[in-house]
Amino acid sequence: MPTKKDLRITYLEKRLNLPATAAATANAAILQHCMDLDYSSMRYVHLFLPIDAKKEVDTRPLAQWLREAHPQVNLVLSSTDMQTSQMLHYLWDAHTVLTTHRYGMTEPAGGTLVAPSSIDLVFVPLLAFDLRGHRAGYGKGMYDRFLQQCRPDVLTVGLSQFDPVPAIDDAGPWDVRLKMAITPQAIYDFKS
Repeated sequence: MPTKKDLRITYLEKRLNLPATAAATANAAILQHCMDLDYSSMRYVHLFLPIDAKKEVDTRPLAQWLREAHPQVNLVLSSTDMQTSQMLHYLWDAHTVLTTHRYGMTEPAGGTLVAPSSIDLVFVPLLAFDLRGHRAGYGKGMYDRFLQQCRPDVLTVGLSQFDPVPAIDDAGPWDVRLKMAITPQAIYDFKS
């Protein structure tokens, strides 16, 4: 079975080699599945903005759709301290100033802080995931630390252009499992 390190290498390469038309088709299908989720009781939804150079799932159309279809939802973005691997979470509204730092991450330059315990749904970037909801990211553990600060009932939804692997061999007890994952082909539910 693959380790997270193996999956990082394999799936980053797969993503980088995905033709632009295939990536656009995958992103559109993922957005359609995201639109099927129930947002009626959601007040705070955490998004990530894609690192375009790494061809992450493009969440910008999802943000636009959420603003139009669910005006009760407040969008939240994080800024990351790469030295400490800590994240701060900010309301993303019309006044938010976004900056792109040297790692290619577009993040808020500041604004109104939002406590992780207020967040109802977190869309999680990932490179790969397995059939139990374990995921492989870039290996810094930032999202694991962030998700541990959220309420136990927070809905965590990973977004991936690729289907799951059967199992990630070295998933540990410190890894926070996803409750759902969305690919172009399907919505996976790990809550049960």
